[in-house]
Amino acid sequence: MKQFNLHEINAILKGEIVGNTTNSINAPEQLETATDSQISFIGNKKYEKLWETSKAAIAVVNEDISILPGENRAFIKVKNADLAMSQVLEMFAPPTPIFRTNIHASAVIDPTAIIGDNSRIGANCYIGPNVTIAESVTIYPNVTILDECTIGKRTIIWSGAVIRERCHIGNDCILHPNATIGADGFGFRPCAERGLVKIPQIGNVIIGNGVEIGANTCVDRGKFSATVLGDGCKIDNLVQIGHNSKLGKFCIMAGNSGLAGSVTLGNGVIIGGSASIKDHTTIGDRAIVGAGSGVTGDIEAGKTMLGYPAVEARDALKQWAILKRLVKDANKS
Repeated sequence: MKQFNLHEINAILKGEIVGNTTNSINAPEQLETATDSQISFIGNKKYEKLWETSKAAIAVVNEDISILPGENRAFIKVKNADLAMSQVLEMFAPPTPIFRTNIHASAVIDPTAIIGDNSRIGANCYIGPNVTIAESVTIYPNVTILDECTIGKRTIIWSGAVIRERCHIGNDCILHPNATIGADGFGFRPCAERGLVKIPQIGNVIIGNGVEIGANTCVDRGKFSATVLGDGCKIDNLVQIGHNSKLGKFCIMAGNSGLAGSVTLGNGVIIGGSASIKDHTTIGDRAIVGAGSGVTGDIEAGKTMLGYPAVEARDALKQWAILKRLVKDANKS
């Protein structure tokens, strides 16, 4: 078990210590359930009231904290407690699963595949013809990488992921369990003689550097050309990205959200959970789409949209207020 004292933790965070504790810290925990050997976080002033009943010995807090830690307890003041929390979690993170050998004997690797130095391939993986895997890649058991794919340096691919033919993954990416990259886009056209005719999907997927893709998320290949995810995009679990969509840099998509085909996101776009975006829609840089919203038209850069169909946030809030009053008046009558 890892243990750190107050000053060892602050040596990493480089914050301001308020109070003191002699307790050793063996884990991070939320305020309500922390013990006197654990560290917690207060990232918002509304949670200050929980400190009095918490047993945590230390809390990482924002600089605007308005309470004192108390006897044998301490605060570490930082500019952003949420960011500091990530550093604390790294300190206490358990080791990743062990590879006894770099390439497991049960892995099937085509003779034409190129495997970089220090890359690790787990049990029952399949690496197809002409695949190129750069150095220091980690591929956990039961991953499939089909023909002519490329995987960048230090990328991590978790169990069950499937990367179909001719797709390209950048450096320092993380693909979580059962992510599917490069499945066919959803393309069908009605035909009087044959019912629904499948449109061949002959493009691929190109994923930039530093991209993280959540469990059970699907990124479809392009009908032609590529579906593209720019550097630094973070995609949650159970997300659908349709064929020929183009995401700029550092976009965020929360769980259960989805893009139909040929959607374009600018840089820094945020898509809330369960939001859905109509095909051939363009969303400008830094725009935000609220959770559960339905976007049916283009969105200008920097706009925040809410509702179904989505409208500007301030208009949506006005509409909801009017509806609330109407319901209240109807109940009175």
